[in-house]
Amino acid sequence: MKHFVSVADLTTDELWKLLHLARDLKAEWLAGGNKPILKGQVLGMIFQKPSLRTRVSFEMGMVHLGGAAMYLSPNEIQLGKRESVADVARVMSRYVQGIMARVFAHRDIEQLAEYSSVPVINGLSDYNHPCQALADIMTAWEKLGALQGRKLVYVGDGNNVANSLLFTCAKLGMDVTVASPAGYEPHPGVVRLAREFAAETGSQVGISNIPAEAVRGADVIYTDVWASMGQEAEAEQRKARFVGFQVNEALVSLAKPQAIVMHCLPAHRGEEITDGVADGPQSALFDEAENRMHAQKAVLAMLLGGVGAE
Repeated sequence: MKHFVSVADLTTDELWKLLHLARDLKAEWLAGGNKPILKGQVLGMIFQKPSLRTRVSFEMGMVHLGGAAMYLSPNEIQLGKRESVADVARVMSRYVQGIMARVFAHRDIEQLAEYSSVPVINGLSDYNHPCQALADIMTAWEKLGALQGRKLVYVGDGNNVANSLLFTCAKLGMDVTVASPAGYEPHPGVVRLAREFAAETGSQVGISNIPAEAVRGADVIYTDVWASMGQEAEAEQRKARFVGFQVNEALVSLAKPQAIVMHCLPAHRGEEITDGVADGPQSALFDEAENRMHAQKAVLAMLLGGVGAE
């Protein structure tokens, strides 16, 4: 594993190695702190979009592992505008030991990986969000135990988070269904690829337009904002189209009694999720947010420190 661009690029064994490493690094941190395995190493962090969790979790992850992180704001880099993506990758490779980028176009991540001589980590793109999915599944594993045969239902826009959850669940043998309004389902190519992965692990990939049917028997209910960053002009139109897709107490009651609820945050409370669910006993929102840091430490340790890469 040279880069971390998409879960689709990983084998099931590589995915499990990352999850086990994340679990071990979290336990080590809780027991008093991580070993400084990345001492002297620097992660360059390129942001086209602002973020709370991505910036803080990566920066603290590097600190925990003995390294450092450098934040580069949208105005400082202007990736692909002030300077080509290829040249940014070549220059950054001479300065830092790893690059994390949070971008709009997935092609920018692909080009960074193509031209960089150091590991590149996808902190988010319009195609997928592999760091989020890794933290999500780590959280489900902690809460539910064995994942094989469990069911995750994503309710909302078939976006980058949904794409990564489809890939991750399918590779780990979890059944996964995305329930979206007509016209907002995940891209057919993503669904087709996820079903190829599911065929190897014996899981099922479903697409639905009826949330109440989709969540029956669910172990995990997942949601995200209806309009992502960059889709502000569509927000009101989307709000009208997503009526009936709110994760509320009534919807959660249709899942398994011990089902957990997840959201990648930030949440638009009162839209895609109610306060009662977000702050309720079945909520895993803030454990999930914490696990971004631990899951990403596993990625950093493997890519920059060579831990578990053999």
